[in-house]
Amino acid sequence: VDIMPSANDSFLTSPVFLLTGLPGLEHVHVWISIPICSMYLTAFVGNCTILFIIRTEQSLHEPMYFFLSMLALSDLGLSSSTLPSMLSVFWFNYRAIPFDACLAQAYFIHTFSIIESAVLVAMALDRFVAIREPLRYTSILTNSVVTKIAMGLTIRTVLLNFPGPFLAKRMQYHTVNFLSYSFCLHQDIMRMAQSDRRISSIYGLTVILSSVALDSLFLVVSYILILITVLRIASKEQRSKAFNTCISHICAVLIFYTPMIGLSMIHRFAQNASPTLHIVTANIYLLVPPVMNPIVYSVKTKQIRTCILRKLRR
Repeated sequence: VDIMPSANDSFLTSPVFLLTGLPGLEHVHVWISIPICSMYLTAFVGNCTILFIIRTEQSLHEPMYFFLSMLALSDLGLSSSTLPSMLSVFWFNYRAIPFDACLAQAYFIHTFSIIESAVLVAMALDRFVAIREPLRYTSILTNSVVTKIAMGLTIRTVLLNFPGPFLAKRMQYHTVNFLSYSFCLHQDIMRMAQSDRRISSIYGLTVILSSVALDSLFLVVSYILILITVLRIASKEQRSKAFNTCISHICAVLIFYTPMIGLSMIHRFAQNASPTLHIVTANIYLLVPPVMNPIVYSVKTKQIRTCILRKLRR
């Protein structure tokens, strides 16, 4: 689309935002969409399978698997939030997105990302209790406690993200604004703002520190405590068994945080890097966790693997 904003553009209350595919590769966007759609399909089938297995198998009605259900739901939400705009770009080369739709998409992407981060912390707590107090595990993490944790992390996320669209709405933009990705992110929208961005910048930093940064700290502390507890176990076999219960969760943490850290590092230290690198890294951050989490848990968690195989044999 050959529309460029100029200094003389009039400001509108509802500006248009243009999404970006892969610059210079527009002629192969349809082919690029094939692996993207395959990843979305894999994420959808995988997470729905996890939810179905946990719901239908009475033996999996435990805190660990309730938290896993929440992780699968957040992955489904994250996938569903990004899919429509990405397909419109890669399938139809339709890049325009209304301002309100862009704000809504950014809100849901950040909401599900923060929920996923919080769920990973809850799962670390679950593993700590299971290893530290195996005999009291179900009496400590009762259904009531798990429900309160789920409600708490959801309320925290909603309250943190709620001001975002309203702060973005009050900013002034040009008639046409070019975004960096094939989906809307709050920081990318703020980059297009022509009015004072100090309040929005402070808000964005507050959200990051209160969510992902704080969750990262909790995860590190949780695994330090888990490691101390495991090392106190006398039997080598029991130590190995206790640590193996954490492998799937460690993989999920690495799958979620590694692309996020990579994207942050590129934004901070490689601003002059190819736009394609920025776009591919952002897509990995949003696409890979929903795809890999159900695969990791299906392969590494014996109970889920056994239930899936039993269902398939029927």
